[in-house]
Amino acid sequence: MKNDVRELRTERGLSQGQLAKEMGVSRQTINAIETDRYTPSLPLAITLARYFAKPVEDVFHADDAR
Repeated sequence: MKNDVRELRTERGLSQGQLAKEMGVSRQTINAIETDRYTPSLPLAITLARYFAKPVEDVFHADDAR
C-alpha cells in the first residue's frame, strides 16, 4: 500500500522521530510506513490521517490506484 506520509510529514517540517512521538510509535515504524515496508493498523492509519487533517483514502492508496 502506497502512502503520502513522508510528503505530509516534511510539509509540516517534522522529523520521523517527532511524528513517531505524536503517534505513540517508534521512529522505525514511521520509517517502515514511509518506505512501504509496513502497512499500519487501521487505528494508526486513521490517527495519521486525522493528524494531517486528511481522509484516510487521501493518505493511503491501494497499490494500483493513485
